[in-house]
Amino acid sequence: MALASESGARMRAAACKLFDRACIGARVGGQFDAVKITGNTPPRKGRSTVASGGGGGGGLEEAWLVAEAPVKKSHARAAECGVTVRFGLRGHFNWFVLLLLVLFIVLAVSITTNNDGSGGHEQREAATTVPPPPADDPAAAAADGEQVELVGECDMSSGRWVYDDVAYPLYEESACKFMSDQSACGKFGRTDLKYQHWKWQPHGCDLPRFDAARLLRRLRNKRLAFVGDSLNRNQWISMVCLIDTATPTLHKSMAGCNTSLVSFKIHEYNASVDFYWSPLLVESNSDDSVHHRVADRAVRAGSIARHARRWADADVLVFNSYLWWRRPTMKVLRRGSFEAAAKGAHRAAYEVTDSLRAFELSIRTWSEWLELHVDRARTQLFFTSMSPTHLYSDEWESGTGAGAGGNHQCYNETEPILAEGHRGRDTDPAFARAVEAEVARLAERGVAVRVLNVTQLSEHRKDAHPSVHRRQWSPPTAAELAARARDPSSGADCIHWCLPGVPDVWNQMLYAHMAS
Repeated sequence: MALASESGARMRAAACKLFDRACIGARVGGQFDAVKITGNTPPRKGRSTVASGGGGGGGLEEAWLVAEAPVKKSHARAAECGVTVRFGLRGHFNWFVLLLLVLFIVLAVSITTNNDGSGGHEQREAATTVPPPPADDPAAAAADGEQVELVGECDMSSGRWVYDDVAYPLYEESACKFMSDQSACGKFGRTDLKYQHWKWQPHGCDLPRFDAARLLRRLRNKRLAFVGDSLNRNQWISMVCLIDTATPTLHKSMAGCNTSLVSFKIHEYNASVDFYWSPLLVESNSDDSVHHRVADRAVRAGSIARHARRWADADVLVFNSYLWWRRPTMKVLRRGSFEAAAKGAHRAAYEVTDSLRAFELSIRTWSEWLELHVDRARTQLFFTSMSPTHLYSDEWESGTGAGAGGNHQCYNETEPILAEGHRGRDTDPAFARAVEAEVARLAERGVAVRVLNVTQLSEHRKDAHPSVHRRQWSPPTAAELAARARDPSSGADCIHWCLPGVPDVWNQMLYAHMAS
């Protein structure tokens, strides 16, 4: 039977060659599987898009440059071999007779092979076998059931920073095609890169190393969405870079970079990792993705539906909200427009309340929406705790230290804070308790939300902010230039984070929970 099968393969190959076509015989398990001609689909041209958005405070803005990854030649589709028969004036009869003879032999071999039960079964199985794909190709994935093992109920948020210049960083800044200029500190002049080599070591367990291939297998045909402010966007960019740099042969693209919803797509997996700008979660007068800097901040504490419809279908949701609430009071709008409330018009009904109270009202609206609308069997829910700032150098320096005589914020800081239990004055635990209370209330109602507690581990990293090594989104005024000449730290960003850096650890924690 093996002889008959091999003979059939030769005959089919000969039939293709008869017609003078460029043919490819795909041999699988010794069988001549298909006859095809090759064709190249030209690669897509890269594109670069610039978008600007807002950070949480201090006039800091954020944008990112994106370029669509070129399609590799390996993605080119092969067109099927279309058989075209041409008869000439001479010798066409001989060709016709030869063709009939070849077809007769092929038919005879096929009938003989199919009459043998075991041989026919082996042939059909061989025809469904394909060559092994590249290592990071989706078809190379193992079963989605594989899990990351964690040691018991290890608290990943409790630990210490350990310097590791061998295994870290997890990627190179320049290797990420979708890096944000807000986080590309090396690109904007930072030469001390020690901040990239610190590893977070939890007490009692090891933080699983990020595995992009395994994560993408979990995200096949799914959507992961980050919803919140520019610090959540910082974490989103980290996730994009972790995936992008680990899967260089996959086709990826970015869409919507000048809108509230930005989508990073991994096409082979039909997966997307999105960011949605909603800094206060509920509707507010800061919802515009570009023009959101308003002196008089206001929220509709009971309204979230307009935002929720943009991320309601996500399979994994990661929320955050804190930085934009850090002010003494907030307007809570009951009726009318934000514009009318800003003018104090009688058409708007609002109250001015403590920001914590406004936050509690808004986080209750968020939790009630989840309780009523989320698919509890399908959707994974996370809330990233507050990201600390390092705006006051006297928090970690004595009166005789380098910061004596003035506050230099995080400017020129190159080492973490080693003292255990450090907490800055901008970290208000009352907001954390408000989130925890709503998470507990949801748990009682069967909705599981896991809090990613990143606050304490990030408190120590005064060295990991962009400081002055970031893109300046507008030319400085004369007053700003004079202030920077007197004090270079006056233009420092001590809110967001350099990448690679601290948000990568946040995503390692997220990955561990998603994959376990």
